Amino acid sequence: MARRGRLLSLFLTALAIALGGPVAAQEPLFNTEGYRQAHYRSPTPEQVDGAITLDTAGLQDLLARQPHSVLIDTYRRQWLFGRFIPDEEHRNLPGSVWLANTGDGLLLAPWKDYFETQLQRLSQGRHDWPLVFYCRSDCWLGWNAARRAHALGYTQLYWYRDGIDAWEQAGLPLELAEPEPLTDATALPGR
Repeated sequence: MARRGRLLSLFLTALAIALGGPVAAQEPLFNTEGYRQAHYRSPTPEQVDGAITLDTAGLQDLLARQPHSVLIDTYRRQWLFGRFIPDEEHRNLPGSVWLANTGDGLLLAPWKDYFETQLQRLSQGRHDWPLVFYCRSDCWLGWNAARRAHALGYTQLYWYRDGIDAWEQAGLPLELAEPEPLTDATALPGR
C-alpha cells in the first residue's frame, strides 16, 4: 500500500510539472515595460503613475463635474476564431465602453491598434479628454490600461480601482455590456 502511495505521489508531481503547476517555474508578474502580466486578479496598489485613483464617491463627483468623461471597462472576454466569445454575461457601469482585453500585460499589434484607435475615437482626438479606466476589485487590467494610456500621452486619466464590484456594492445600477468590436483581427491568434 505504501508503494502505491509513493507511485501516486510521483505521478501527481509529474502531472503538476507537465501542467505548469507549482513545481514548474513561475511567469514573472511584470514584463520589461512594467505592465502586470500574470495573476491579474490579486491585490492592486493604491495608485498608478499618470492617473488619479478614484473611489465610488470620487467617480460620482467626477461624472457630475465632467459628464463627458469616458468610462472604459477593461474586463477580459475570451477571443477565439477572430471574434469575442460570450462565455458569460457581463455587466458594467452605465454609459461605459468595453475595450475587452486591452488591460493585458502584453498586447499584440492588433490589440494595441484597437486600444489606440478606440482612445482616439473616444477622446475625439484630444489627449486631455477625461478617461476613466476600471475592471473589478483586485484586478490589474484597469491599472495596466491607465498606465498604457499615460504612455500614449493622455493627460487626464483616472483609475476607478475597485471598479464594477464597488459600484455594485454601493447599490448602483449596472447594465448588460458587449465589447467594442475589433474590426481587423486577421493577425491575432485563434483565428
